[in-house]
Amino acid sequence: MIFWGRKIELVVVMVTLIFCGSKWVDCEGKGAGKRGKTMFEKNIRESVIAGSWYPGDPARLTEDINGYLHQVPSKKIDGELIALIVPHAGYMYSGQVAANAYRLLEDTSYEVVIIVAPSHHAYLKGASVYPKGGYRTPLGIVPVMEELTEALIKKSPLISYFPKAHAQEHSLEIQLPFLQVVLKNFHLVPIVMGEQNFYTCEELSKAIVEVAKGRRALLIASTDLSHFHPYSRAVELDQEVLKHVNNFDPEGLSKALKKGMCEACGGGPTVTVMLAARAFGANHGDVLKYANSGDVTGDHGSVVGYMAAAIYRSSNPEKGKKEHKIGVDLGLSDEERRNLHEIARTVILNRVLGKSMPEYSIKSKKLNEACGAFVSLHKKGTLRGCIGYVRGIKPLYKAVEEMAVAAAFNDPRFPPLNERELNDLDIEISVLTPLKKIDDANEIEVGKHGIFIEKGFFSGLLLPQVATEYGWDRETFLEQTCLKAGLPRNAWKDKETKIHIFSADIF
Repeated sequence: MIFWGRKIELVVVMVTLIFCGSKWVDCEGKGAGKRGKTMFEKNIRESVIAGSWYPGDPARLTEDINGYLHQVPSKKIDGELIALIVPHAGYMYSGQVAANAYRLLEDTSYEVVIIVAPSHHAYLKGASVYPKGGYRTPLGIVPVMEELTEALIKKSPLISYFPKAHAQEHSLEIQLPFLQVVLKNFHLVPIVMGEQNFYTCEELSKAIVEVAKGRRALLIASTDLSHFHPYSRAVELDQEVLKHVNNFDPEGLSKALKKGMCEACGGGPTVTVMLAARAFGANHGDVLKYANSGDVTGDHGSVVGYMAAAIYRSSNPEKGKKEHKIGVDLGLSDEERRNLHEIARTVILNRVLGKSMPEYSIKSKKLNEACGAFVSLHKKGTLRGCIGYVRGIKPLYKAVEEMAVAAAFNDPRFPPLNERELNDLDIEISVLTPLKKIDDANEIEVGKHGIFIEKGFFSGLLLPQVATEYGWDRETFLEQTCLKAGLPRNAWKDKETKIHIFSADIF
């Protein structure tokens, strides 16, 4: 068998020589190397995850991607799209989240797509650029824009070509089939980051801006968020990333990652792309979708977080300032708000120090009205406790007093607060409007309403600010409230489930 196999190879070679003359040429008559391959073919980076992380069959792959895209409502951003942030897990886990970003690319075109992705398999300083040829997926070859890759390598000693960084890396490749479906034809600049400190991010972003200036370019950051935490802890960590993306604050995100306030395996690529996008005129970040692996598998014990986001130049510059108010204004004066904060701080401090609780004599009519209220505690930007009264069963000042103590010492998700944590503690008070039962979920306004869901013995509540901080749409907000109640995520559709909405004055 071995002998005949080699004989067949020789026959093929002879036929090629007969029909193509005395030079080695490819099927298009272009000059090739010693083995009959063009230089382009020699530099093709073959797929290493087709058939595992995504389907290897072209028809099935296209069908799956279109299926993800069609489940995303059509959305237009208010301005010029400059960059996307997308996850890089297997399509069965993060494909639907990624589709929320890639849907924005339908009916658009770009000369070049610059992808910045993290290295999972090789250690390297700075970043590596795949310089020639292209990347192959089941949908064909995406050609590298060699003019830009060569220019990048010349721009900074932190940028080079390190073959091992690209050999087995999934985080960059997994973006390509989506791009091939929505953009059809484009050139690629593939960048894999090793070091992710702010200096490296800044240097790489400057180089990208210099070489891509004047071109129709799309920037993409590839990242997953927190890894292998319980569901509730993962959501808390990921909230910090979402906050900085929504606020379009790459410096803040870099600091939060460095301090361990959040996690993102592609944190460096995300910061780099945000910095470069800002240099190209972007002034706004918008989280389009957040979810984690537990939303897919149902296993909430150990999950990985995913986010899709758009970075763009808003046609309304004021929009980028993120000054819109969440919830409603219930008419509390500045002094009344200060009084409630002072009550919350004092009772927490006294409890920590073992002092007796003060007796308050409150004259304000509004603070003596029975009202639902929640007290949320954050330590260095991360949730440290949150408990409240859903309905108005006590005077507002008394509700805040009791719930501040409960949030600090009785939230079952956290250990009791200790004295060392006091200096890092931020207190947020949410004064609730009365609950309103609704029959149509379309009445829910994200950014204005909170949701309280009841079914049988199960109930769960999420405050208005939660959906905004996580970048949830209405349906995701409903699903997450169901999960908070210990119900299946689609329980809100059940006729036996009672859905209540409320708003809150948050300060």
